Amino acid sequence: MRRRLAAALIVPALMLTAACGGGDDSGKKDSASPSADASKPADVPKPVDAADPMPSVAGEAGKKAEITVPKGEPSGKFVVHTVTEGTGPEIKKDDLVLTKYTGKIWKSGKDLQGSYDKDGQPLVVPAGSQSILPLFSDSVVGKKVGSRVLVVAPPAAAFGAQGQPQLGVGPKDNLVFVLDLDSVMPKKAEGTQAPIPSDLPQVKADKDEAATITIPKNDPPKELVDKVLIEGKGPEVKSGQTVYMQYSGAAWAPNQGKDAAKLFDTSWKTGAPFSTAIGQGQVIEGWDKGLVGKKVGSRVLLVIPPEQAYKDQAKGEDLPANSTLVFVVDIVGAV
Repeated sequence: MRRRLAAALIVPALMLTAACGGGDDSGKKDSASPSADASKPADVPKPVDAADPMPSVAGEAGKKAEITVPKGEPSGKFVVHTVTEGTGPEIKKDDLVLTKYTGKIWKSGKDLQGSYDKDGQPLVVPAGSQSILPLFSDSVVGKKVGSRVLVVAPPAAAFGAQGQPQLGVGPKDNLVFVLDLDSVMPKKAEGTQAPIPSDLPQVKADKDEAATITIPKNDPPKELVDKVLIEGKGPEVKSGQTVYMQYSGAAWAPNQGKDAAKLFDTSWKTGAPFSTAIGQGQVIEGWDKGLVGKKVGSRVLLVIPPEQAYKDQAKGEDLPANSTLVFVVDIVGAV
């Protein structure tokens, strides 16, 4: 149970802003926000390639790293060292980097739940962004896809003076991470969008920002709509996979006939895609039913009746009880 708890906490705790639109009104089934109780530490030191003493790293890239922490106190420097250099393109600021990691607390030697552990998952790192800990965001910029990178992060590059009690990280703890830079995800679905029937919401989503949704004056459909607007070229999404998505959501009734619907939630304000296990009851039924089987790279229009959404539960003034929900979902990755 403790291991499962760690798995549930590690990725959300690494994000400094809500990973799911900052609220509890997205496609999530419950209302638990995955945001961390932290703010970006001030005066993040400039990374250096090496410092004395240095941890050692063993093991093959693409598998769990074996980290050996030397005796003695850490240097206090922010170390970002390329263990093995990849052959892929150089990572630029704002790229979305799918990263698999192994982590350890320097002083205690405690292992942190990582991507290669049971129940672990990769982390999408917005390169150079303030939405995620500097130990990740500042460590991937300029590196090549396929690289394995050793990071030694003092508190100022990690959780700051408040630490992260959920993970057992104290206010003075230095952290050691090994990052495998797996790939760069697209920011959105690419391609020509298919026409949408006039009795369904119209969508404009051609920029790297939240979609504009226009909801018609007619009543919503009573059955789930899962219309593919752009069909991706990737594999079909399978139940149980972790799926990475950019989404925008609006309620039908409060926005009927308006030029642009007021969004109750969007992943675009977080700096990173939303990720969840799909088809497993972790999100509302309409997402599980509407997204399994779609191809990675697709844009999907979901119109979800209340019984497959939040039923008679109100989720704020923009999302009243018994709402039909409208989502524009770009499936940017699945693992």
